[in-house]
Amino acid sequence: MKKFKVLGSGCRNCEVTANAIVQAAKEADVDIELEKVTDMAEILGYGVMSTPGVVLDDRVVHAGGIPGPDQVRAWVRG
Repeated sequence: MKKFKVLGSGCRNCEVTANAIVQAAKEADVDIELEKVTDMAEILGYGVMSTPGVVLDDRVVHAGGIPGPDQVRAWVRG
């Protein structure tokens, strides 16, 4: 199971990013675990300075702005 974390304050872009990950997982029939992290100290601990950030299996794979659909699908399938 892939473990995703969406890092951010809970803003619209963070919600769109989280929803895109969930949708891609459903389409690919892949089980994921998704956690939304809003604690700024934890976010900064990942070295993310602009949100939303995405962490996949404890590795930062994206920071700043909404990731593209192809990018999200690659994370889910990868």
